[in-house]
Amino acid sequence: MSITMSVPGADVLDPENDSRKNRAAARITGVGTAVSDHSYSQAELLDLCSITDARVRSVFLNSAIERRFLSLPPLAADGTLLTETQGELLDKHKRIALDMGARAVRAALDKVGLDIEDIDYLCCATTTGFLTPGISAHLIREMGIPARTSRIDVVGMGCNAGLNALNATAGWAVANPGKVAVMLCTEACSAAYVIDGSMRTAVVNSLFGDGAAAIVLVADPPDTAYAPTAVPASPGGPRILGFASHLITEAIGAMRYDWDDEHGKFSFYLDPQVPYVVGANAEQVVDRLLGNAGLRRSDISHWLVHSGGKKVIDAVRVNLGLTRYDVRHTTGVLRDYGNLSSGSFLFSYERLLAEEAAQAGDYGVLMTMGPGSTIETALVQW
Repeated sequence: MSITMSVPGADVLDPENDSRKNRAAARITGVGTAVSDHSYSQAELLDLCSITDARVRSVFLNSAIERRFLSLPPLAADGTLLTETQGELLDKHKRIALDMGARAVRAALDKVGLDIEDIDYLCCATTTGFLTPGISAHLIREMGIPARTSRIDVVGMGCNAGLNALNATAGWAVANPGKVAVMLCTEACSAAYVIDGSMRTAVVNSLFGDGAAAIVLVADPPDTAYAPTAVPASPGGPRILGFASHLITEAIGAMRYDWDDEHGKFSFYLDPQVPYVVGANAEQVVDRLLGNAGLRRSDISHWLVHSGGKKVIDAVRVNLGLTRYDVRHTTGVLRDYGNLSSGSFLFSYERLLAEEAAQAGDYGVLMTMGPGSTIETALVQW
């Protein structure tokens, strides 16, 4: 079910003229996050990886990242990191992604006073490893989530996957009013790397960190889904009003996994032009998202953008005419965690909630970018 809006924004404020007033709206009611066990500064990682090349060190040290949570391979007798096979990396992904994912789901449920038994739908997004059955099935078994729970796995979509998953989860919630839907992004980026000291791998290895984020969604009753903004929003977070997507087809290979024969494992590739490609296309998808609701960028109080990297954030900020304050949560997450792939924007959302800055009636834009090349957006309102 699509919940993308296609009517003038003025109608959103006037339920008498709103043909959608009898529809439910999915609301984000709780959020929880988790990371892996150990964090490292960029300088510590350079030493542990025995990287001495001045150009590669510069990539790490000028990344606007201070620390990242990672699960590094064991050390050999000489103090160097042991090489992990692709099979060992897949096992690592399963172990870390499930551990972080379970903790994030529990944290999100605790925020709203729900239990594991209350979950009716589970959507899991991950790109840093592959499992069949997927993360959702393993979580249901290991956490004791009811076996009746409907589930879906979003795999291979990369850093933008969180909003793709949110779209599916919000649609399910709207189709099943009153039932509890949980969306989880869990990325063990420690399980998706090659260490060889080259500039290609340096860009990836300097950027990503382990992290998981979960949110709880429940559909509002139809008679309150599109109440006037003069009426305070009920407790529990913002309503999801619509989505807009843009696939940059000419840049389909700019972010991708390649099989590395030399190392015998997958290697992620990031084209140096990614920030500029994303920035150049950000306006059209955001303006389409807002245009569908009759809004302008100046109507948006909160911007939660994927922490894709310093250059990506700057490109998006400049092209959308945002201030550094607008993206403070995005840059803060990058500084403290690095790029957490699909769940990054939810770490920013959690920080926004901690500020208690969002007021009833405020609009927010969620934005993620990833392979495809893809820009995903969502419009929310408190």
